[in-house]
Amino acid sequence: MTSSLSPIDKLIDNTIRADVRNTATYFVPDASGYIKLDAMENPYELPSELRAELGQRLADAALNRYPVASYATLKQKICAGLGVPAGYDVLLGNGSDELISIMATAIARQDKRAVVMAPTPAFVMFSRSAQFAGADFVGVPVKADFSLDLPAMLAAIAQHKPSLVFLAYPNNPTGNLFDAGDMATIIRALGETGIVVVDEAYQPFAKQSFMGRLPEFPNLVVMRTLSKLGLAGIRLGYLSGDPKLLEQFEKVRPPYNVNVLTQVAAEFALDHLDVLDRQAEMLNAERTRLAAELAALPAVEVFPSAANFISMRVPDADKVCAELRAEKVLIKNLSKMDKVLANCIRVTVSTPEENTAFLNALKASL
Repeated sequence: MTSSLSPIDKLIDNTIRADVRNTATYFVPDASGYIKLDAMENPYELPSELRAELGQRLADAALNRYPVASYATLKQKICAGLGVPAGYDVLLGNGSDELISIMATAIARQDKRAVVMAPTPAFVMFSRSAQFAGADFVGVPVKADFSLDLPAMLAAIAQHKPSLVFLAYPNNPTGNLFDAGDMATIIRALGETGIVVVDEAYQPFAKQSFMGRLPEFPNLVVMRTLSKLGLAGIRLGYLSGDPKLLEQFEKVRPPYNVNVLTQVAAEFALDHLDVLDRQAEMLNAERTRLAAELAALPAVEVFPSAANFISMRVPDADKVCAELRAEKVLIKNLSKMDKVLANCIRVTVSTPEENTAFLNALKASL
């Protein structure tokens, strides 16, 4: 019987892994013309005088040369300005996504299947990076109130012996901070058998951190990004941990993975952290206002958030998202991610004007 596959389909069948062929592409919707409240971005730009100065710095960047391979100046500014303990360095990535991939690749052994674990629902790149690295992903469901199920986590650790455990602090997409004592128990339970990565992507809004506890736990890694701080466009993530552990991850990091323009822009922004911190405070104030107004709506259940977004449950998430989209407001429909998120949606906290536009559109849809 003659195959009906085209030559290119045969080529893909013969060369591309089956699990990759069966995986959907990570979809990012076009936001042109919309109020974009689906990606946890900081809506505020740098002040005009700083943008002008940054423009000159970028114009002076040596685009004909590779970046300085050590990224020494950028690392020093991160360590000095963002609370990295004395004696600890950072590893840089093209956003947190690359750092997650680097760690998953580093632990994906060739002699046996490694396990990556996280409470679920969780950031989708935890499981995708594990899959593409050739490791198994084990998700441990959170409780109905989105808190950690500590007994279930400890039982899963004992059963699956993960090499890498991700704990998002606060969690995405739920927005809550897990109990710090429970997290410390998990870190101790892994001990010498597994690495625990505390993902602090939303630390500028949470004001809680495990960074200062790195010396306490040799198996602890703290990962952050500059995206939520207001620099999503430059794609820069960083992580810190025991120097000997970072040395191993450094072997997996591609050379020159952070480009010159990102390097220059990040160094400039870190010289003006006070501006970004003020923007974070403005967003926290708006988060309080927005949460209160949402909680006043009879059909909406609002969940506590320590991030720059708010998750909530509505009567019909599909209907709400469709009607908001018709009003040119983009939010995130969480209802298909996990059964604990049934009829849940997530909205980024934005400017007062955009938050009000969202509230009005939501009220109309309800």
